[in-house]
Amino acid sequence: MQDWWRNSVTYQIYPRSFQDSSGDGIGDIAGITARLDYVASLGVDAIWLSPIFTSPMGDMGYDVSDYTGIDPLFGTMDDFDTMLAKAHELGLKVIIDQVISHSSDQHPHFVESRSSRDNPRADWYVWVDPMPDGTPPNNWVSVFGGSAWEWDSRRRQYYLHNFLTSQPDFNFHNPDVQDWLLSTMRFWLERGVDGFRLDTVNFYFHDQKLRSNPPDPRNTAAPKVNPYDMQDHLYSKNRPENLAFLERLRALTDEFGDRAMVGEVGESRRAGEIMAQYTAGTTRLHMAYSFDMLGPEFTAEHFRQKIEGFYAAAPNGCPCWAFSNHDVARHVTRWADYGAPDALAKQAIAMLAGFEGSLCLYQAEELGQTETDILYSELTDPPGFKFWPDYKGRDGCRTPMAWDNSDQAGFTTGTPWLPIKPPQKSRNVASQGAGSVLESYRETLAFRKNTPALKQGKTIFLNVPDPLLCFLRDDLMCLYNLSPNSATLMVNGEPTLQGPSQNADLAGNTLTLGANGFAFLTGATTAKSQ
Repeated sequence: MQDWWRNSVTYQIYPRSFQDSSGDGIGDIAGITARLDYVASLGVDAIWLSPIFTSPMGDMGYDVSDYTGIDPLFGTMDDFDTMLAKAHELGLKVIIDQVISHSSDQHPHFVESRSSRDNPRADWYVWVDPMPDGTPPNNWVSVFGGSAWEWDSRRRQYYLHNFLTSQPDFNFHNPDVQDWLLSTMRFWLERGVDGFRLDTVNFYFHDQKLRSNPPDPRNTAAPKVNPYDMQDHLYSKNRPENLAFLERLRALTDEFGDRAMVGEVGESRRAGEIMAQYTAGTTRLHMAYSFDMLGPEFTAEHFRQKIEGFYAAAPNGCPCWAFSNHDVARHVTRWADYGAPDALAKQAIAMLAGFEGSLCLYQAEELGQTETDILYSELTDPPGFKFWPDYKGRDGCRTPMAWDNSDQAGFTTGTPWLPIKPPQKSRNVASQGAGSVLESYRETLAFRKNTPALKQGKTIFLNVPDPLLCFLRDDLMCLYNLSPNSATLMVNGEPTLQGPSQNADLAGNTLTLGANGFAFLTGATTAKSQ
């Protein structure tokens, strides 16, 4: 079981929005426990929980004030232990979020650090003197808008925050910081968790010379909605010192045997390169994912480039592919120009099932769930307030799970923290019968689990033009039509349809794929578009 993570399928649970057991309108750990049988029925291997730690919730739990405590909003440690035991009984591994690049400004260590320049934790965070004219030391900007430097009148220095001003960055150049953070992770490993999802794993270290970032060479004449996207972040993140710390993380998890880590690489220019670097060999991360497949691009060339690029750089590495998560618009909405919602959703899981590597699914994508249209008055997400209306924040993908067609969709007996609107409520679990997206997810995941080529097979892409994506996984050919228009291919060999398919008609050696059609074939060697 020590390689359970390789080629695994993880189901991401956003605890605030999964199931409320108390009636306060916010999902909780007891609610997760009550729904674990449903998760197990999907055929996944693990669950990933977004943060449940004590937090003032300035960034919905990604601002931690106690790394070894459960926030009362979500329940108690006993609730967590019960959930963990139930998951293990069902054969599910449990991965928890670790937000260690930064803490909340309410964390006791930051409160102490900001109190003076000579306290025991004075350099546990990144503090710098102002320039002679009072300005910050460089041009680094925050992901959430504005300068990455915040003035603190108590120390009369700036501190670094890559996100909210209430999320100060730890100083990873201090070995005491590393030791302490590793000790908090050891706490959870000893409690029995099976691994970690590492938030912003490429943000841990900063350039000690504080050099300014250059502009992104891809910039166009028009400014971006978020100025953060106008820099090439060579010095504020992606630092080479990170590799040694990743090795310390791996050494910690290796002490416990069958544990695993997946790192989130937040980077737009060189994400594949960093993913490969971070997972190379057996002494760094087990898996990594980036936002390369979480954007608007939906072309065969794009997917091929990302997969081939990763394996060229790290032949034995393990990527974790995903199309949706809690930070981006849901993929059925994001790719709406390329097909109808249900057809897109079914094709999406068929694509992920075909991709070499591990997979991560985001709660409700198995229902074909769409992005919720959030009004300004309904916003909770800080960047939504900052960049409205061109960017409406992340609330649209975080609305509660729809379990049935009752008043609050079976999520809560109270008022949900984000609205459950009719389009989302209509895509509820109870309504997903024969031929549904949910049935397709279960069928496709079972096919992947029972097909050796999809678990161990290497990928060889076939040279067919967009919108067709075709590749071999050992003796299995995977074919997808990434458009709402029909396409025809000539397939050499003695092809036979295997497993799930959609809008696929095989007549001899002629395969016709209708709108968002896909097929898996054995006995096929090459394919050519007609």
